[in-house]
Amino acid sequence: MANPLADCVSSLRASNHLLANSISILDSAVNDFPRLTKVLQTKKHFELLPSSDLSAAQSRLLSSLIPEFNALLARVETHLDRLERREQALIARCELLEGRLSMSGQDGEPMSRSSAGGAGRKSLAGEGDGSREALRLKAVRAKKERLGYAVERLNLQAQQRERQLRMSVAAQ
Repeated sequence: MANPLADCVSSLRASNHLLANSISILDSAVNDFPRLTKVLQTKKHFELLPSSDLSAAQSRLLSSLIPEFNALLARVETHLDRLERREQALIARCELLEGRLSMSGQDGEPMSRSSAGGAGRKSLAGEGDGSREALRLKAVRAKKERLGYAVERLNLQAQQRERQLRMSVAAQ
């Protein structure tokens, strides 16, 4: 009877050895689990987003940028308006100065009423009726031209003052 029991004992020892080997294999596999969890952990390098999240983010970005763009556009428009008014004021000043230059005499000095009228009176007294009429007509034309320049100068000054008034109102 020892023989059948010996076979059982050897089979039991083989099973025990097999179980010990399995336990050592399982132990080495289980000891590596913390490293495996780190290795197998998923990292999202390129995250995919649903289109609804993407459109919501775009609308938020757009809603935050539009007021800033509008403010910048308003600043640019006011600056351009200011430059345009300045250009118009400089043009008006140039026209005013050109008018003043054209009013001045040929020698560079402005004509005065007393010198122009006195010269006309002296020549009128010394000549006949035909030449008196021609001189008087010439004097009247010169006076008309001077008055026209004066009116033009006053109009330009009025326009310049209106521009300045508009600029001051716009600045406020």
